[in-house]
Amino acid sequence: MVNSEFKNVKITALSVAIPSGKIPVTSFYKDFGQELVDKFSDMAGVKEIAHTSEKQTASDLGYLAAKNIFESRKVQREDIGVLVFVSQKPDFRIPATSYILQKRLGLSEDIICQDINLACSGFVYGLQNTLSLLKLVPNKKALLITADTSYKTMSPQDRTMIMLFGDSGSAVVFENHEDENSKPFQLAYRTNGYKYKSIITPAGAFRNRDLKPINEVWSDDIIRNDYNTHMKGMAVFEFSITDVPRLINDFYKETQTSSAHYDYFILHQANLYILKQLSRKCKIPFEKIPVSIDRYGNNSSNSIPLVLCDHFSNIEERNLKLFISGFGAGLSWACGTLEITTDAILPIIISDEYFQ
Repeated sequence: MVNSEFKNVKITALSVAIPSGKIPVTSFYKDFGQELVDKFSDMAGVKEIAHTSEKQTASDLGYLAAKNIFESRKVQREDIGVLVFVSQKPDFRIPATSYILQKRLGLSEDIICQDINLACSGFVYGLQNTLSLLKLVPNKKALLITADTSYKTMSPQDRTMIMLFGDSGSAVVFENHEDENSKPFQLAYRTNGYKYKSIITPAGAFRNRDLKPINEVWSDDIIRNDYNTHMKGMAVFEFSITDVPRLINDFYKETQTSSAHYDYFILHQANLYILKQLSRKCKIPFEKIPVSIDRYGNNSSNSIPLVLCDHFSNIEERNLKLFISGFGAGLSWACGTLEITTDAILPIIISDEYFQ
């Protein structure tokens, strides 16, 4: 197990933005038939998702979330010394999208900018990078932005994915502080690149530049092309209910904790059935696992921030001791602990704005 611990750090503010384009899964009856859609909805727990317009990108949603923090909280742009952007849907191949966000947000030149190409484990991996870099600029704050627009590379005929994934973006501000009573961030990670084909978009970068976007029937009887994302459903399912709980239980053992030590478990919203399996295998009371997948779907790197804003942005101020876990493409999976006060969590904002 790879462990990291970060002391004397706190979350100043957390914000999430989603597009207005809500899509009920019942709208897919015409494409896949009512029986299949209802069966999917019952298993995955998804009732509706939100998709961006063609012109709105992942960075637009992340920008809106960050802008919301600067406008509603006492966070000054010149205080940001680190900007990390996590997404598998960047604006361009070159340059990194974090530099575009630096420009759009009006941040100082005295800043470290970095992109991370990760999906469902991205928030926890992003924490590692952001908090590590924050230690290099002790008098500054750090901004972590996670966002994805997963459907943009999906085949509209892919019944295994098109009804599952929603779009959103988040922004989180961290700062160093001296409080000996605060609990450290503790994080653990695992990676299995031997199974990189489990979730893959074969073309669109530089490995397979000669492939044509020809739609054809693949081995799973779904029509797609090499520029569409493909997920080996059973392989990912087995990984999610085997490797992920093993990491969580190993984390319990190493930190000498159990589910009783945490107020809530903020888990990647892969699907409802997987959440129930993690509850059973890690001895987590299901009432400690907030669920947002029913109204937003699987939001890739942004699942954890979305759950937090969905459930804790409008409640009486209190301190939350949280266990978090994200898992997905790579294959990669991670877990950890953090504390946050509910007054740092902003309500979800809805916008279709995009950068022109």
